[in-house]
Amino acid sequence: MDTQKIAWVTGAGKGIGEVIALALGKSGIKVAVSARTAADVDRVAASIREKGGEAISIPCDVTQPDSIRGAASRVQRSLGAISILVNNAGAAESHKFFEHDDALWHRMMNVNLNSVYYVSKAVVPMMIEVKWGRIINIASIASKVGGKYIAAYTAAKHGVLGLTRALATELVSANITVNAVCPGYVDTPLTDKSVGNITRLTKLSEAEARATLEKLSPQNRLITSEEVAHVVMMLVDDNARGITGQAINVDGGTVMY
Repeated sequence: MDTQKIAWVTGAGKGIGEVIALALGKSGIKVAVSARTAADVDRVAASIREKGGEAISIPCDVTQPDSIRGAASRVQRSLGAISILVNNAGAAESHKFFEHDDALWHRMMNVNLNSVYYVSKAVVPMMIEVKWGRIINIASIASKVGGKYIAAYTAAKHGVLGLTRALATELVSANITVNAVCPGYVDTPLTDKSVGNITRLTKLSEAEARATLEKLSPQNRLITSEEVAHVVMMLVDDNARGITGQAINVDGGTVMY
């Protein structure tokens, strides 16, 4: 792997983002680790450095354009021009559409879709400058199919897929690829929150609630963060230059298109 490449991973304080950041650091890529909680990103960046990699931690709220621009500038000053962007930050909330809370709608749009727009907008000029780029958006199978009680989340993730395809078309001449990775339910703290929500709304135990999510996959299990990171590392590689505008499912065969 080219050690001159600089990666920025959002939402990297835990879960999928943490594992992606660690994988990038292990490969020799310099990594900027960001999330809202300073203690989380400090821990992840320190872990990368302890393993011999180079990393910095940058607290950043991806729903705030000023915070994004400030973080992007700091990465460039500290490490160099960003050539790999992993838009991983996101959140999931659910509610029946009847009496759906408008504030929930706007939260889901801001953290899951608007963030991808603003972060990509801040980074693309750097990629154009170095004449090479990889944008990898961690989307969801909810980018492709609908689901009960997740109207806002589904709409936002469909938007991420649309933005991925539009940017792939527009940036192809600049030697920049843009792809989405679409996991099913992943064994992360975010899924733990989903399990907790199910137990609150039903009579199911935590184990039973988790089992309902596992059964959504033909493999009858949750995906691991390492499986998602594996696809990200494949897309980062120079040999993946022919892959752009794609949405790669990591879901045990739940959605087959």
